[in-house]
Amino acid sequence: MHRHELAGQPSQPRLLGPAEIRDLAGILDVTPTKKLGQNFVHDGNTVRRIVQAAGVQRGETVLEIGPGLGSLTLGLLEAGASVTAVEIDGRLAAQLPHTASVMQPGTDLRVVHADAMKVTELPGDPPVRLVANLPYNISVPVLLHLLEHLPSLASGVVMVQAEVGYRLAAGPGSKVYGGPSAKAAWYGDWRIAGQVSRMVFWPVPNVDSVLVGFDRRTPPGDPAGTEEERLATFEVIDAAFQQRRKMLRQSVSGVLGGSSAAASAVLERAGVDPQARGEQLEIGDFLRIARAARS
Repeated sequence: MHRHELAGQPSQPRLLGPAEIRDLAGILDVTPTKKLGQNFVHDGNTVRRIVQAAGVQRGETVLEIGPGLGSLTLGLLEAGASVTAVEIDGRLAAQLPHTASVMQPGTDLRVVHADAMKVTELPGDPPVRLVANLPYNISVPVLLHLLEHLPSLASGVVMVQAEVGYRLAAGPGSKVYGGPSAKAAWYGDWRIAGQVSRMVFWPVPNVDSVLVGFDRRTPPGDPAGTEEERLATFEVIDAAFQQRRKMLRQSVSGVLGGSSAAASAVLERAGVDPQARGEQLEIGDFLRIARAARS
């Protein structure tokens, strides 16, 4: 559609810099919005650092969520990955193949115009890695949704708001450990993989960002009834952290029999101290509570 607009660029593979970002935004009449959590990366070194931190290998299929103007997409293509990019904004989804053909010609890109929260399958080979600059306002729901519905995703690195990233990577006992931490641990092991300066974004956000890496492992539940166990476990997690200052026998009583005494009995069957708090429990503890409630 706007292929000619970028045709003046040199033909060797390139990434987007500040000038190209602003040109593309002007061409498409795109104003970054807080509602969609849009902040476009304009620094090639940062893009290459993300790709490197994610361990992207030539020829593997990588999933990107919210590619925007294509900064990270071009970095993934430059590394030789086959990229499936899911973009909710129709203008951005339509432009991205043209940008890639000019800046990274001869590479393998599929653009899916869709809401990532509704994606349950994708065209082409199943993606083995997730690499994305996730919109801040929906980063945790998107991550949990993708891990639930795309079992081929074995690892990844995502850029998120620092506060969210530290929460995802937190372990039991940490002040920032909460529901997202416990649910993320159902799917794998999480770590902080790097810091990102505010100055590499346009517009400059008023929050700090971090890279969070994950490696999937087998969920702790019974393989024969994993989904049912996951839902029951997540229900206990939600209850435990809704009133995180209360003891478990109070906070989870609503999902464990309706009274403190009934909840205490279930917790004791699960081998969990009824006077403990949710922030002290790891994912295996929450699973044992969910199982004890059903037995």
